[in-house]
Amino acid sequence: MRMNAPVPPGEVELRPLSARSVVLSLLLGAHPPQLAVKDLVRAVEPFGIGGSTLRAALSRMTAAGDLRRTDGVYRLSDRLLERRRRQDEAVRPRTRAWDGDWETVVVTATGRGAAERADLRARLAELRLAELREGVWLRPANLSRPVPDDLEPVAQRFTARPEGAAAALAARLWPLDAWAATARALLAHLAVAHGPADRFTAFAAVVRHLLADPVLPAGLLPADWPGAALRAAYAEYRREIAGTLGR
Repeated sequence: MRMNAPVPPGEVELRPLSARSVVLSLLLGAHPPQLAVKDLVRAVEPFGIGGSTLRAALSRMTAAGDLRRTDGVYRLSDRLLERRRRQDEAVRPRTRAWDGDWETVVVTATGRGAAERADLRARLAELRLAELREGVWLRPANLSRPVPDDLEPVAQRFTARPEGAAAALAARLWPLDAWAATARALLAHLAVAHGPADRFTAFAAVVRHLLADPVLPAGLLPADWPGAALRAAYAEYRREIAGTLGR
């Protein structure tokens, strides 16, 4: 089963700007992930978000469990800290030399409800695995990232090596040409995006796209793969935002 392309190939998906999305992105990019109210007020001004709108958003986000407040400082909740970890890995995935082995996960649990099956599929996709057929997930064993211990009761993990061409298998599992076309469209859009709001929405789309990058070994990728360029652009934007927050 092929993974769906995150956006139509060659097009850029820009979502509406909201106070909540701006606050979350600022905190996701801050190290440590916390900001005082006065700093948040100053940071959201370039996006056209006023103080009253910000405070209303902060109140709703705190009530929803997205944020925690202590002495006028807002911090990300544990749930969103996990999101931040995934975002950091999307920008700087940890890889290792690939020897031709493939990481394989076979779902062995039965009798699970639809919600449980959907949750497991989402978790396996977050590990950058792709589904070859129902219940069989795999990818080249070139990533260094932890695998949750609680997968063991529901799935069997092992390594294998396909007999056929690995590049052909990768092209079957992931829509590589579509991902590359969207990445190039995003880079082109970034080149002409001006103003904090325009750049913010563009880089939010970049993050979503990087989360769908399979991070394959170079030998399995099409020529001129734009993944590194997209990561470099986003890393530079994060440094820019961090510098602005620092000032």
